[in-house]
Order: sequence, then structure tokens, then C-alpha cells
Amino acid sequence: MWIICELPVCWLFFSVSLSLVVFSVVVLITTWQKRSPGLSLPPGSMGWPWIGETHKFYSEDPNVFFATKQQRYGEIFKTHLLGYPCVMLANPEAARFVLSTQAQLFKPTYPKSKETIIGPSALFFHQGDYHSRLRKLVQGSLSPEAIRFLLPDINSRVISLLTSLEGRTVTTFHEMKNLSFDVGILAVFGRDLDDQCKEELTKYYCIAEKGYNSFPNRFPGTLYSKAVAARKKLEEIMRQLIQERRQGRMEKNLLSVLMSSQYNNGVTLSDDQIVDNVIGVLFAARDTTASAMTWIIKYLYANKKLLESIKEEHASVCRLGEGSDCWLSWEQTRKLKLTHRVIMESLRMASIISFTFREAVADVEYKGYLIPKGWKVLPLFRNIHHSAEFFPEPKKFNESRFRESPSPGTFLPFGSGVHACPGNELAKMEMIILMHHLVTKYRWEILESSSDIEYGPFPIPKGGLPAQFFRQSSKEDEQLKEIA
Repeated sequence: MWIICELPVCWLFFSVSLSLVVFSVVVLITTWQKRSPGLSLPPGSMGWPWIGETHKFYSEDPNVFFATKQQRYGEIFKTHLLGYPCVMLANPEAARFVLSTQAQLFKPTYPKSKETIIGPSALFFHQGDYHSRLRKLVQGSLSPEAIRFLLPDINSRVISLLTSLEGRTVTTFHEMKNLSFDVGILAVFGRDLDDQCKEELTKYYCIAEKGYNSFPNRFPGTLYSKAVAARKKLEEIMRQLIQERRQGRMEKNLLSVLMSSQYNNGVTLSDDQIVDNVIGVLFAARDTTASAMTWIIKYLYANKKLLESIKEEHASVCRLGEGSDCWLSWEQTRKLKLTHRVIMESLRMASIISFTFREAVADVEYKGYLIPKGWKVLPLFRNIHHSAEFFPEPKKFNESRFRESPSPGTFLPFGSGVHACPGNELAKMEMIILMHHLVTKYRWEILESSSDIEYGPFPIPKGGLPAQFFRQSSKEDEQLKEIA
């Protein structure tokens, strides 16, 4: 009896709510038409009121979702995702317009829940003077000179990881995450970080990361509430580190650069700003690089001829007598032309960053269309990378396409403009060092050959690429065995 009485009330509430949503949409459309006469919105569909097409976006492969839209509506189209009206841009010229030539008309935008986990002062939530200053600091601490200094440590960490994998069945993506986080910790805190502090940072970072992309529900016990609590622990650890390093000698690394930075008038960054930016760099450094390295391992395994060519290239740069124990020097990494091309093609094929979010800060006209103020704008990197117009046979792995530089704006694995990834050189060096020690010392077997892709949120092979890694005997080892 209670249920029968309750249903009309629920239906009435739903009807009123739906009417309000429809009324709001009508008012918004009318407002757009009034303030921008003669301009129309890009073609496309907005889906259901309020929820838009979010359900479709998550129920389909995102690549199929965007490709289908582009095929139907063209390279500029509208939709409604994650609670926001959006304009999608799937060509290099439009991406350059948003990210470079007219970047002042579009601000970076992230959900409030993500800003809470990382910290509101992180550089990629900002633009203008503050962003420019922070970007220079981060980019400077990850410059080629800084990377050259870290090269022996990166070699050591790669060797240590690969040694731990010998003979085991592992989830490749998980192991690559461990490696990229280890290198990120090195770049941020330097060599002086003690093991206990590193373990605590790793523990709380992993909890925060699990809740970062979860539904932002602060109810106790949820992934998001645990992430918020873990973030507070990270802040406590970092504040303690800052205090300790102020009292002692500071090795040059990102943390010391942020701590010693001053404006022209002598104003320094606050501890809050330092903590937020350190956490931001750690988040930016881990999953994207780990995903790229996982795909490289998969692509090399699938192309045995290419793998043999890579082995020959790495053997050729090692000095006589070093054998398979060769640690790459800075000069040697510059000679690995094929390796660089394989990395570029892997980044194009995988398109780790499929798109980026911007928000129009004013009404913007582009190609005769209106992009209303407040709308989200998404340059679709994956669509550009997989366009046959710019990359013939885009679904085929072909590293030779990068013998020549790609056309401007067609290859954007690290973004573009003032918000491009400042750590891209470190990420690429990590990939080079991994490839070197992997192909010269190991063989591996992928246990699932499926072409399926998972998103979490970055694309990875199904199951994180389960694999087994085996140490190969060097020629020197074989000769010693023969003598014995």
C-alpha cells in the first residue's frame, strides 16, 4: 500500500524536475541566439537532458564514439558529456587555435574533485603569470642537463625492476607504474630520500590515485573519501620534508627548485603551493609514461623483425667490451634514431592522452560556428593521430613514417602550447633506457594476445598486458660456460 501511494509522488517529482531541465535548456539556447546573432552552434547531438551522452560515451569504446561522431558531423561537432555541453575539434588547425594561437580565449579546466586531490595551486589548473612562472621552474628542473645528471640513476632503477621480473608472470602495466613512479620520486626529491619516507609516499599516493578517477562521493569508506584522507597524509609528509631540507644542504631537484624560487620582489612560493605542484608532477609522471612503456613492449613483441633491428641498434652504440651490461650514456641515447622513431610511433598509435579539456572564457567564433562562453572544448588528439589524411594506414604500426617530421599540429602526444607536458623529455628518456636494457638482456612472452583496450582512464592493453620476462645469457656468459 505504501509503494502504491509513493509512485505518483515520485512521478510528479520527476516530471517537475524534467520540466525545469527542459526549460533551462530552452532558456540557454535562446540566450545563445540573442547574444550571437547569425552564428549557429556546431552540428551534433546533445543526448538526454542533463545526462547528455555520457552513458553512451562510457558504454562504447571512446575511440568509436568520437570517430562515429566525426564521420557523421565533420571535424567540429557538439555533444554533452560529464554534465557539460562540449565542442569537439578533430583537426590540427582547430587544435592549434585552442591550444596555441588563441589560447587566451580558453582556460584549462578540471573537475573540482580532481583539483581537491592534487591541490588548487598545481600549475595545470592555472594560466597567466603564475602558470608561466611555475612552468619555467618545472621545465628547468626536468631540462636535458638535469636528465643527464639523473641518467645513471635511471639506468640503475630500470635494471633493478627488470631483475625483479625475471621468471615471473606479471601485469606489465603495474610494473611500469612502479618504474615511472620510482623515476618521478627521483626527479622530484633527488637521491637523498630515505627508504621509509619513500615507502610512505608510495603508499598514500597509490590510495589517492585509486580515488582520483572514482565517483566523488565523500561518504566514509568510498574510494574518493580514502583518496582525500591519503592526500592529507601526503601533504603532512611533504611539509616535514620541506622543513628538514630547509635546515640542511639541498641537492638540485624539483623540490629544491620550488623551495628556492623567488619573484623579483623576493616573494617565495608558499608551502601549500610547493606541495600542490609536487603532487601534480607525481600524478602527471606516472600513469601516462607507464602506459606508453606498456604499449612499446606490446608493439615490439608483435613485430619480431623490428625487435631484431632495435637489438642491433642498441648493440651498435655500446662500446666494445661492455657487452650486455652497457649502461647508456647521454651521447649514446642521441644515436638511437630507430628507437626514437619507435617511441614516436608508439605514442601516435596508443595516443595515451586522447583529448584535453579547455573552457571558453568568452563567446568564441570559429569557422562560422559559435563556441559559447562556459562550454568545454576538447581537441581530439587521437582522432588527429589516427587520420589517414596525415598518417596513411593509421592503424598500421610503421615507425618509418617518422623519418620526416610530421606536419605541424598533427602529432600532439604531449599536448601543445603553454600547457604542453613540461616533463616530456624525461618520459622519453625513461622509455629509451627501458628499451635498451630490455632488448639487450631479456626476452618476454605476452600471455594474452588480445587487441582489446581498457581505459583507466588512459588506454592500456587488456588486463594490463600479462607477460613473463626471462633473462638472456650474454655472449660473454656463453663463452665462459663453454670454457668451463
